[in-house]
Amino acid sequence: QMEKPTPVDHVSSPNEVAVIKTSEGDMVVQFWTDAAPNTIENFKKLARTGFYDGTIFHRIVRGFMIQGGDPLSKDEGKADSYGTGGPGYAIDAEFNDHSHERGVISMARDPDPNSAGSQFFICLAPVPRLDHQYTTFGKVIKGDDVLGKIGDMPVTFSHGEMSKPVKRVTIQKVEIVPSESVK
Repeated sequence: QMEKPTPVDHVSSPNEVAVIKTSEGDMVVQFWTDAAPNTIENFKKLARTGFYDGTIFHRIVRGFMIQGGDPLSKDEGKADSYGTGGPGYAIDAEFNDHSHERGVISMARDPDPNSAGSQFFICLAPVPRLDHQYTTFGKVIKGDDVLGKIGDMPVTFSHGEMSKPVKRVTIQKVEIVPSESVK
C-alpha cells in the first residue's frame, strides 16, 4: 500500500544534517525523521530562511541542557524577555520513544503541549522525566566537545534558576547540508 506524499515547500532528503555554527564551535545534528517529521521540517525551514542566525543560547543549566532559538535573543536590549519569542506560530507535538539522552535535541514549549515554535534545547545529560513530554527530533553526532563547552559556561541567576549566560554564545548560522558533506 503506497502512502500518498504530503506536499511540502522543500522536499527534504532524509540524509540531511544540521550544522549549528556557534561562537564556540560547530555541532552537527542528525535528524530522527521517523520520530518527528513535521518538527524536523519546521526546524529545517527556519534554518534555511536564516531565522536562527544571530540568536543565542539564552538558557544554560549545568548538567541539564542548553536552550536557544529565540529570535528576541538577537537583541541584547530584550534580555528580560528571552525565552518568550518564537516564529509567530506553533507546531503540534510529536512525542516519540526517543529518550532525552546527552546530545539529544528537543523542542522547548509552553505548558500547552502543542506550543513549540522555534526554540529548542540540547540535553547535557539523560533527562528521562522529559520523555513523552517534549518532542525529541535528533542528536548531536559531532561536536560533543562544543556542547560540553557551552554547557559549562558561567551563568548567573535569572527567572528563579542559575541559567543566564554571562557571555553571549551566538548561533551564527544553522546550515542544512547532506550528511556526506560532514564526514
